[in-house]
Amino acid sequence: MFGYSEEQLAQFGLTVGVGAFILYMFFIIGQLAREAKAGRFGTFVLFLVLSVGMLGFVAKNVIAWVMGL
Repeated sequence: MFGYSEEQLAQFGLTVGVGAFILYMFFIIGQLAREAKAGRFGTFVLFLVLSVGMLGFVAKNVIAWVMGL
């Protein structure tokens, strides 16, 4: 499709799609902290704990990019 292979389209969809989902998740975490009136420390803890999985995905992509894979 449009001169791209299936692998290239899948990689683009994974990177952009999951990246957009991660940004949306940050928005959701911020809303959760605000509605719960978590305060500064509570908001920090929410972002820290709920963002660990997302950081793993980002780190995997950065490491693969640095290694040239």
